[in-house]
Amino acid sequence: MTGSFGDLTTIWAFIIAFAVFAYVVMDGFDLGIGILFPTFEVGPERDRAMNSIAPVWDGNETWLVLGGGGLFAAFPLAYAVILPATYPLITAMLLGLVFRGVAFEYRWRDPNHRRYWDAAFTGGSLVAAMAQGMTLGALLQGIEVVDRAYAGSWFDWFTPYTLLTGLGTVAGYALLGATWLVWKLDGESQDHARTLAKRAAWATLVLMAGVSLYNVFLNADYAARWLTAPEIYFAAPVPILTGLIAVALLRALSVARHSKPFWLSIALFFFGMAGLGVTIWPNVVPPGITIWDAAAPERSQIFMLIGVAITMPLILAYTAWAYWVFRGKVGHEGYH
Repeated sequence: MTGSFGDLTTIWAFIIAFAVFAYVVMDGFDLGIGILFPTFEVGPERDRAMNSIAPVWDGNETWLVLGGGGLFAAFPLAYAVILPATYPLITAMLLGLVFRGVAFEYRWRDPNHRRYWDAAFTGGSLVAAMAQGMTLGALLQGIEVVDRAYAGSWFDWFTPYTLLTGLGTVAGYALLGATWLVWKLDGESQDHARTLAKRAAWATLVLMAGVSLYNVFLNADYAARWLTAPEIYFAAPVPILTGLIAVALLRALSVARHSKPFWLSIALFFFGMAGLGVTIWPNVVPPGITIWDAAAPERSQIFMLIGVAITMPLILAYTAWAYWVFRGKVGHEGYH
């Protein structure tokens, strides 16, 4: 089954890609703050870091539900293959998010055990980020499918490549978290966040380059997408723009910029995701299941598209409103 860029299945692929990107960016800086949490000074600095995300962190996870639910509804075959191939990673991610959420709430309500809740906040964030990155790696390296069902082993997801993608995701989330704090804090705390952001930026760029290079040797089709004509002419703008964004990000972190590093970090993630799209398109489960192979019936897609047309603007509206209401720097007063 094949299609074109204008068909309904392609539209659904971009809807889910948008939801995944929104989740990665919005919950990414939440998780990044958790990953960096042990480097913050116990007391006001940690409290201000937590307060910077207190109004928005739970709403950010809405996009995970939309992405996962959309995959199940619009591409049921992909959902049925990807989940069995990554059950341990998905379970670890969900447990990490649960521990992070519980720790976030209880560190304020149980101050006598705050150090344990802080450790749970960091551990949950790190596990969730690593699991998400390794899930991406497991998908990119290819999933063994026989008769439209997962045919691999329980540990196919555990390879050097998935460890690399996991570490890259951890570094990227740390970058998002640090640049968010550069924007939201001031004084010594902002200077500390800027130092962390510089380190996370270099780590992210090195790991992105490593994953990109690994992809060329991972799969002959991936190499053809990036190294042969005419495909290379369509793919070339992605690494070029990524490089320009990287230079702009490092320059913004070397001077007293506030919000600019965060927006440039988002742009870096955008072009990273665009590169992944170029690498696997039109497959949804590499190496052999395309978006059209995995798609739900057309009537189902139309019905769901009506629902998304109603709900997505509402989600975007209340998300924008929440960020607008809680705009500006985080003060030194305690709140939650």
